Amino acid sequence: MNKIRVLIIDDSLLIRKVLTEILNSSSDIEVVGTAEDPLIAREMIKELNPDVLTLDIEMPRMDGITFLRNLMRLRPMPVVMISALTESNAEVTLTALELGAVDFIAKPTMDVENTLNDYAEDIIAKVIVASQANIRRLE
Repeated sequence: MNKIRVLIIDDSLLIRKVLTEILNSSSDIEVVGTAEDPLIAREMIKELNPDVLTLDIEMPRMDGITFLRNLMRLRPMPVVMISALTESNAEVTLTALELGAVDFIAKPTMDVENTLNDYAEDIIAKVIVASQANIRRLE
C-alpha cells in the first residue's frame, strides 16, 4: 500500500517539526514537505503532488482561508485545518468546512510541543480519513 503523502503548511517552525514527527510516526503516512506560507505551498503542491494538506489559518503573505478558497476552486484536494483559530464552533472553522476542508484540529496555544503530541492519534486518524475523501471543485 502506498503511503499517504502529506504537505504541512504552517508559519511556525516548531509546529512544522512536531507535525512532521507525529505524521511520520505512522506507517501509513509520509510527510513529503513543509511550507511556511501558502505561496511557497502553492509551488510545492505542483512539485510534490501531495495527497493531503494540513493547513494553518494565520500565516504571512496569505491567510489559510483565502488559500483554501483558491485551492478548492483550482486544484481541489483533502485539507485538514490545524490552527489555534479552529475551535469547534468558531466561525472560521465553519467557513473552512464550507469551503471544503475535510476536518480540523485546534492547535494548542500553550506548551505546544507536548500538547500537540497529546493529539497525535487524532491528527493521524484525521489525515488518513481525509486521504479517502472525495473532494469536488468549489464553484
